[in-house]
Amino acid sequence: MKFDLKFDNSDILEIGSIFCIGSNYSKHIREMGGVKPENPVIFLKPRAAYLENGGTIKIPEFSNLCHHELELVVIIGEHCSNINKNDAYKYIAGYAVGIDVTLRDIQNIAKQKGQPWAVAKGFVTSAPISMVVSSSHFNNQIPYFDLLLSVNGELRQKANTSEMERSVAELIEYLSKVFTLNRGDCIFTGTPEGVGQIKSGDKLLAELVGFTKLEINVE
Repeated sequence: MKFDLKFDNSDILEIGSIFCIGSNYSKHIREMGGVKPENPVIFLKPRAAYLENGGTIKIPEFSNLCHHELELVVIIGEHCSNINKNDAYKYIAGYAVGIDVTLRDIQNIAKQKGQPWAVAKGFVTSAPISMVVSSSHFNNQIPYFDLLLSVNGELRQKANTSEMERSVAELIEYLSKVFTLNRGDCIFTGTPEGVGQIKSGDKLLAELVGFTKLEINVE
């Protein structure tokens, strides 16, 4: 199986690690009954979770409550370790829209027992990612993006990435100090409010408005 990201300039980049950020939009934190964490909440998905545009989310039989979580995905273009946030833009290859597909019932059980979220967050097809927009379009700046997600034509999530509690630059700085980052690594930067259930037969449309779209089916 190939784990390649396709760029709008015809570049192709093999996926590395998939880092995910939790609790990074205040309204989503409130809708989930939480509080802003002192440090970024980090979890990882395996490469096998990746799903390209046009693919199908396969909800496991052991879950009865699967949720969509719309996110900006940042693609790392160069190895970086212990960097300052002011230099973060130098290490970004591009931007995409993604969906952190979550088995909410399984995650809730894990939370109650103090267990990891690996099954709830990392199952096969749980990380759809769109075509990547090259960072070369943005003149050494990290832009803000409008994000949208619709299910069967109904708008579910809408936000601008300026609403994030921790910026893209701050997240790259933090991750580079804890893990180091490498070419092809992907960062799911957190979801805004409006997460909700998806079921077999649904059609999802996620947008990095004005730049790229992600169309996904559910089985």
